[in-house]
This record gives sequence, C-alpha cells and structure tokens, in this order.
Amino acid sequence: MAQYLSIKAAYPDCVLFYRMGDFYELFFEDAVKAARALDIALTKHGEHDGEPIPMCGVPVHAADAYLSRLIRQGFKVGVCEQVEDPAEAKKRGSKSVVRREVVRVVTPGTITEDSLLDARRNNYLAALAQSGGSDGQFALAWLDLSTGEFGLTETTQAGLAADLARVSPRELVLPEGLLARAEMRAMFEQLDTALSPLPSARFDSQAGERRLKAALGVSALDAFGHFSRAEFCAAGALLDYVDLTQCGRLPRLDPPVKQPPLSVMAIDPATRRNLELVETTSGQRDGALLDCIDATLTGAGARLLAQRLQAPLTDPQAIAARHDAVAYLVDTTRLRADIRAALGKVPDLARALSRVSLGRGGPRDLSSLRDGLSQAGALRQRLAGESALPPELISLRDALGDHAVLVQSLSEALAEELPLMQRDGNFVRAGYHAPLDELRVLRDESRRHIAALQDRYAADTGISGLKIRHNNVLGYYIEITPAHAPKMGQQYIHRQTMANAMRYATPELGELESRISQAGDRALAMELEIFDRMCSEVLGNAQSITRAAAALAALDVASALAELAVQRRWVRPQIDDSLRFCITGGRHPVVESALERAGQGERFVANDCDLSEGQKLWLLTGPNMAGKSTFLRQNALIAVLAQMGSFVPAMKAELGVVDRLFSRVGAADDLARGRSTFMVEMVETAAILHQSGSRALVILDEIGRGTATFDGLSIAWAVVEYLHEKNRCRGLFATHYHELTALSEKLPQLSNHTLKVKEWEGELVFLHEVGPGAADRSYGIQVAKLAGLPDGVLQRASEVLHALEQSDQTGRSAKLVDDLPLFSLAAPAKAVAAAPPSEVEGALKKADIDALSPKQALDLLYQLKALIKT
Repeated sequence: MAQYLSIKAAYPDCVLFYRMGDFYELFFEDAVKAARALDIALTKHGEHDGEPIPMCGVPVHAADAYLSRLIRQGFKVGVCEQVEDPAEAKKRGSKSVVRREVVRVVTPGTITEDSLLDARRNNYLAALAQSGGSDGQFALAWLDLSTGEFGLTETTQAGLAADLARVSPRELVLPEGLLARAEMRAMFEQLDTALSPLPSARFDSQAGERRLKAALGVSALDAFGHFSRAEFCAAGALLDYVDLTQCGRLPRLDPPVKQPPLSVMAIDPATRRNLELVETTSGQRDGALLDCIDATLTGAGARLLAQRLQAPLTDPQAIAARHDAVAYLVDTTRLRADIRAALGKVPDLARALSRVSLGRGGPRDLSSLRDGLSQAGALRQRLAGESALPPELISLRDALGDHAVLVQSLSEALAEELPLMQRDGNFVRAGYHAPLDELRVLRDESRRHIAALQDRYAADTGISGLKIRHNNVLGYYIEITPAHAPKMGQQYIHRQTMANAMRYATPELGELESRISQAGDRALAMELEIFDRMCSEVLGNAQSITRAAAALAALDVASALAELAVQRRWVRPQIDDSLRFCITGGRHPVVESALERAGQGERFVANDCDLSEGQKLWLLTGPNMAGKSTFLRQNALIAVLAQMGSFVPAMKAELGVVDRLFSRVGAADDLARGRSTFMVEMVETAAILHQSGSRALVILDEIGRGTATFDGLSIAWAVVEYLHEKNRCRGLFATHYHELTALSEKLPQLSNHTLKVKEWEGELVFLHEVGPGAADRSYGIQVAKLAGLPDGVLQRASEVLHALEQSDQTGRSAKLVDDLPLFSLAAPAKAVAAAPPSEVEGALKKADIDALSPKQALDLLYQLKALIKT
C-alpha cells in the first residue's frame, strides 16, 4: 500500500482509480464514497494501522460508465495507470511493485471521451479572474477540451452573471479569495456549475502571458490581439489547470477568440430561465426554444447553433451576413438538399482531432477524420458550381479546404472494420504493409492452435464450458467455474481463484503462448508504429482540419435554419441600428410547433407588435389564460432568433438592434437563499431597472402581484413610470392592475393594449387577439370556473366581487394620475446625508488583500487598529 498512499497524497481531492490488472481498485475513504455513489459492493483488503482497509473496484473495460456517474455527482477522479511492464518490474526483484502514475485527472470540464459527452452540447471549462484588487476588471476565459475551442472576454461584476450564463461552463476555476467574498459566492451558488477554487498565486498575469505564449507556440501575441491583465490572469489559470489535470499533456488549442463585451446581446440568467432558451425551467431540453429550432444533422452543428442562440449578435452587418446565407439556401432547394445529404455522413471532426492530439485517439477517430474530410471535399466541389454565392457561403466554401492527399493516405492504411482502441490491433488494412502481413499469418496460425487446444482440454476434462482466455497479467490461461474444479487433473496447474471462476495453466499452453506472443507482439508493435505515423500526419494538418470542421458546422447551421424557414413559413427579419421594433403577424415558435405536432397548427393566432416612436411601452391587460405571457415571450424570442441569424415566425419583422434583453415572467421562489416568490420578483425587477437602456427590450408580467393589492399596484405604477421616464427602453408590461391604464393620458410613449375575449351563453371564449384598448376586468372567476372550482366557491366569489365593485371609488385611477406628478418630476424625498468614509474604510478599500504577504497582512491589522484609536 506504500505506493498507493504516496500517489493518493499527491491527489487528496480526487477519488483515485488505482489500476490493478483488469480492474481499477479504490481504497480507504475513496472506496467508501465510490461504493455509495456507484451502488457497488464494498469489501476489505488487508490491514493498515491495525484496521481493515475498505476496498471496491470497477472493471477497466466498463470504467467510462462509472466515471460518468461519479463526475455527475461532483467527484474528481484521478486515473492511476500501470506505466511499466510487469516483466520489467520483476527484473528489479521478485517483490518489486509495478510502477504506476496518475495519467490524468477527470473533472466535469476536462472530459474528452465520446461516451461521457453530449454530442450536441459544448463541455466548457472556464476560469474567472480579477486584476487590480476588489475594484479591478474581471475577465472570463473558456475552453472546450473536447474540441480545442478557446475564448476570452472582459466583463464587469454587473455583467458577470450574464456572461457566465451565456458560456454555461460545466466547471469554473476561480481564485479562493473571490469565492470568499459573500456577494460573489451568492452568485456562484446560482450556477449549475462545478467550482474549482485555486490559490490566488495561480492567477498571476505575467505567468499567464508566458503560459499563453507557450500553449500557442509563439514568442509574441500581437497577431492574436491585445490582452488585458485580467485576461492574462484568466487564460493563464485556465491553461495551468488543464496542465494539472492532463498531467503535462496540453491538447491542441484553437487561437483564442476575443469576444468584445458589447458584441453580443446581454441576457441575464433570470431572462434565459424565463424564456427557456436552451432548456425548460424544469431542466429539460424538450420544450425549449433550442429543441424547437434544432434541425442540424451533426453534433458540431448542434453545438454551434446553441452557441449562436445563447449569444445573439449586435452588429447589423454581421447579422445580415448570416441572413444572406440562410436566404440563399432557402431559395436554392436542390443545393440545400445536397448539402444536408452530405452533412448526414459527417462525423465529429473537432472531437476526433482533439482526442488524437491528447493521445487518446483510436483507429475510429482516424476513420472519422477520413470520412469527414472526404465529405468536406465533396461539399467544396458542390459549392464551387454555384455562381452567386453570398460572402458568408464563399468564406465557408474556401475554409472547407482540399484534403485529398490525407484522405487517400488514411483510406489506404485503415481496414474496413476497426477496433475501438489501437491496442486491440487489426486496424491496418491487409496489403498495406507486407512485413505486417507476414507477422499476421504467423500469429493467426498460432491462434488456430489455441482453439484446437481448447477443444481438446474440454474433451479431456468433460467440461464443455472450459475456455482459454488471456489477460496482461497471467497471459493465456484455462478458465472454469469452481464447481468443475475436481475434474481438473494433475497436469493442470492452478494459477488463480476468482469469485466465480478458477484459472489454470499447462506447460503446453505456455509454450504455445510464447510463439503467439512473439508473432502477435511484433505485429501489434508494427501496427502501433503505423498508427503513430498516421496520427502525426493528421496533426500536421490540424489547422486546416479545424477550419474545415468549423465550416462544416456553420454550413449545417445555415442549411438547418433554411430548412426550418421553408417548413414553418418563417421570414427574413430586417435588422438595423434604429430603435424600431415592428413585428407583423408574429407567432410563438415553441407553442406553434407544439400545436402543429398535435395536429392543430391553424389554431395559433398571430399578433402584431409595434414599439415604434410614440408607443415604445405597451401596457397589456386582459384575463388569465388569454395569452398575455405567450405574447410577451414570443416577441422576445423573435428578437433573439433575428439577431442570432435566423429567420423568424412572422409575416414581417423590422427590428432595431437589441443590446440587452430582460424578462420577468412567471413565479418562482428561492428558498435555499431565503427568498420568497415576491422577493425573487423584486430582485429581478431591480436588475432590470438598474441595467436597461434605450436599446434594451424589457418584458414584464404581473409586477407586484406577490404582495398586498395597494402595495403591488403602487410598485407596478412606479415601475411603469421609471421604465418610461428613466430607462426609455422598448417594453411590454402585462398587468391585472387596470388602474395603470390611466397612465397613458400622461405618459406619451405608453400605449394600452388588451387580449380580446367574448362571453357566449355564460361561457368565456378566448380569442388570443391583441388589440388597442384596455380590459375592463380580468374574468378571474370565469377562469376559476374553467379550472373546476366548486360552484359554491364561485357563487360566493361573484357576490364578494359585486360588493367590492360597488364600494370602489368612481374614477379612482384617473384621480391618482391627476394628483401624482410623473416620476421624473417628483421631488425626491429628503435623505440623510451619507457620512464620508472613515480612515479605516479608506485604508481597507485601497488594500489589495489577495496580494498581501502574511507579514504585510499583520502590518495592515496594526495600522487599522491605530486608526481606530485615533
């Protein structure tokens, strides 16, 4: 156990998979945790300090499934392999232990195996850093180890939540000091992300610059743009963490792509959750907008579509370029069909290339690269036949490249049927290498002798289930069940007893093994040399393969969006730098799709929304169940779709760029943080009022409903005025406070609209049509009747409502409008002047806590104590 304990001491925060033969064994506390998490048997193995050692294990061939379960439960797993042949260890002495090392640490953000990844979702590892103390600039760096994609952005504390929600990393590396700050910790607790705090010393900007240069293989970074200190800190810590987890083996990385802070639409986590962009509020993909629009055919295309949906552009020219590509493919039906037919045969090039660069690739990864590059060549030829391609498609066509030489080389070398791992052999095509063919003949002839020997032993012993098997520890051995042990004669030498099997050997089997292993080992060694040459050839073309993979993904997205537009009658939106927002015949993409699947597509009612000058803020009234929330969400979703580069579900759409999107729709509490439903509503509303500007689009539903009637009305009233007078944004405000409709008399940009209903023979009929005007009531009792409330409750509610309406003061809301000044003109309440900061506060604010040495920290404490005394 000495070897195990020394390795475990170096990886105390990991569950250690310790390779022993055909199993990964776990010991001590790791075994207890893993047995509980994996629901596997916990046994004992020897003693340590007089106590039994807990142990459990998982078979090597099934390790990926167990790894996946541990990672999902928040564990980090150190994979400790035998890095020495047992025969070499025996040369040092009969009791020498085979040398073992941790070859990688598997964490949520460093997974590369296909079996552990979602093919249609990025698996980002991110690092967050701050330079210049607690008031300094933030930066976020992210990397998908499975594809090599590498991104950077500067951000602020106010915009950090939106950036993290957009990237949606599986794991976040951050300084320990940052996690210790209460306001930051509260934000991190909201993330569905594994946190990996590191010492602040690992977030050094100069060390980060050196690491970035080393990773990119350059001596200067000028060609990649200007990087701030915070970006160097984040990128350096990210690369450092990758180096730690991959045990010194860095993957192939794309050049870092800097994302300017204002280049994409800012969407905070609450808005993403309310609008259900990539998953529903219950965490499911089914029913979200992404699921509704995803017609991509490749994993890479699906990941790119999700990226674009989560980061809509704000540059009208860049948006128009994407629209041009989709429009061209909408108009060229045959080209679109040919592209999609070819894409259906394209494997995941980026992930295959990343595995090859990390030394984890297998023959099937090389086959994927061959097949994908072959289709890239075919698509390049097909696009070359088009004479009027838009610039976006021309760029993609050129990026597909010419890989004929590499494709031919891989095709000549690889067999038709390929094993998963190169160590299994038989992946080189027969006839490719004559010396290999000769060794295979020798090996296969010997293997026929093994089969014959197995038949003879089975006949001699009368054990029909007798098998001759092989592993790396025992070599070839005879295996039977324990019940047949008495039948084994003296010529069978007992080697090993297992729970469900007994293993034996014979001198004859040993001699045959020697002949087979010599031929088999030499053949496998030769195949591995050929495999290494093929991998080197692939990595020599890594840049062009990466460009081709990115172009294939972009073609997939463009053709999928074109197919979607044709099938669902979506139109091209017009995007510019104005502040207009005019949608004619808009439809909710998810609701419409659900109705069509149910065979009720004609039932969805389209509606217009015009937030142009003179009516930038709509006040929407109407009964429950009439479709207010659907109308609010559909306009926000149309803005997102338009700016990501998609056509939209409408008859016509003319939009000025939206730089920030805010949504406060639906009710939810946050009991874990002690927040009621109303408190959550107010926190989200506060964020909207503090951050939205004239280019923002704000949708608010039922503000103030979680408290007393007059309190709620007062808050809703003030929020409407604030949006109109201070934020001056485009917005939709749905409410049941009909008193607010009187504000349209004093607020020139406020326009009243309502959802139309009809009463027919005592029944309420929802028309789902939005029109000008205000609702006179909410029809709450009629909706309660539809929900099945008892007749007695409904009758009593009607009586109470009639009494309340009779006692209501006539013209109350109009009187309020006359009596209350507008928000911008209201005299602010007198406030007590804030005391100037004390000397202690000033000293603390200037101190860079993360950069202090222990002695400097002690000196600072003495200094603060002296200031308090004075």
